[in-house]
Amino acid sequence: MFKKILIANRGEIAVRIVKACREMNIISAAIYSDADKNALHVRTADEAYHVGNSPASESYLDVNKVLTIAKKISADAVHPGYGFLSENAEFINSVGEAGITFIGPSAESVKLMGEKTAARRLMEKSKVPIVPGTVNPIQSIEEGKEIAEKIGYPVMLKAAAGGGGKGMRKVFSSDEFSNAFERAKNESKKAFSDDNIYIEKFIENPKHIEVQILGDQFGNYIHLYERDCSVQRRHQKVIEEAPSAFVDEETRKHLTTAAINAAKACNYFNAGTIEFLMDENKDFYFLEMNTRLQVEHPVTEMITGIDLVKEQIKIAAGEKLKIKQNEFTNKGFAIECRVYAEDVDNNFAPSIGTIIHHRLPSGPGIRVDRGIDLQTEVSVYYDPLLSKLIAWGKTRDEAIARMKRALGEYQIAGVITNMGACRWVLNHPKFLDSSFTINFIDEEFLSLQPGEWKNNISQEINDVVTVMAALLKAEENKLMPSKYNCSGNNNWDSEEDA
Repeated sequence: MFKKILIANRGEIAVRIVKACREMNIISAAIYSDADKNALHVRTADEAYHVGNSPASESYLDVNKVLTIAKKISADAVHPGYGFLSENAEFINSVGEAGITFIGPSAESVKLMGEKTAARRLMEKSKVPIVPGTVNPIQSIEEGKEIAEKIGYPVMLKAAAGGGGKGMRKVFSSDEFSNAFERAKNESKKAFSDDNIYIEKFIENPKHIEVQILGDQFGNYIHLYERDCSVQRRHQKVIEEAPSAFVDEETRKHLTTAAINAAKACNYFNAGTIEFLMDENKDFYFLEMNTRLQVEHPVTEMITGIDLVKEQIKIAAGEKLKIKQNEFTNKGFAIECRVYAEDVDNNFAPSIGTIIHHRLPSGPGIRVDRGIDLQTEVSVYYDPLLSKLIAWGKTRDEAIARMKRALGEYQIAGVITNMGACRWVLNHPKFLDSSFTINFIDEEFLSLQPGEWKNNISQEINDVVTVMAALLKAEENKLMPSKYNCSGNNNWDSEEDA
């Protein structure tokens, strides 16, 4: 087993990996930028090393700097977390060439599944259902129009090297095609240094259903059931749950089999996630494979009792999977709310500031994976994810009730958060009956007037006003921020700055 692991990440995922290392008696080494010098992950790890300036390109994304630190401190392995360098095949190769183990899949698997058209070709060959469309990049507007006419509008133009919604355009007619194609190519070139575009049939109102898998280096695979990640904004997930209340047992059997086949097709090992689109008839289509740990991995851990980070480390160390598919099952339901520092009523603009009050929720079935504590500086340099709030219950209704309670207990002051909006989602009939799709936020939330969404949580907000007032009075002699948030309540409900 490894003696020391360098964690090439920051925030809540770095803290999560530190905890796994500590339980396995492995020394954890963090890296930090100028902006993160006092961050929670720095103070939580056994060791911490400065990696560069505040911009990610000069610190967490700098392969040479990260690798230099790993070699200097004699790290046995590097855990990339998610984002940053986690799916960078060149980085994975560089780590291996330095005699250090990368905690994740091979560079070959990452490269293959990261190139979307190559992945579609492989899935088609492996009998994994794919969305109707091209398996090679389209070479011209004329070719694209011809294919779109065959498939039938609407279609999606997608970046072959893409992800995160970049380089994507929905096209409803031939008249729109040329402009959409050029815009998609330009955006893809800017984001990925690759302007190859492919076409898929646009699936109306699908759900985003994904399957968590684990594979070792000896060809053994298991699935850990599915997650429903359909509550999204701009193709970014906001609330996730496991298992999906929409997926029946027969569909689950076919879905998880397809996921295992996808992993086998690219000789995948370590933790991975196969994402599918599922239509109203429960027909599903391969979307992409995420060759890393997912942000939403805690909901899977909560329903299976399996520590995915520990399993990642064991697999990377060359151990065989000791968990057999028939030795565990999913128990109960888990929901995760991503707590972002953002102003929902100001087009989800990032909120920056200093955390001057932080009180965690507690009680049965509640877990918080966080990258913040008191005095944490929330900066403009990184993703605004502050923490992940997870609730488990024996039933989905119990998990929802616990999440609503926890959101009411969770207090953050110093920045605006989206907790109130999360509570709005949890109260919505479409969420309660699991009929929501990936268009849910666009159709139900963004169509509201600013502040109108608060109507369905107004009583819950009133219940915490007294708490907020007491907090402000206690802090009146201290430096106060211009905006605040407490128990899902923030300056959306006040005309005055705190």
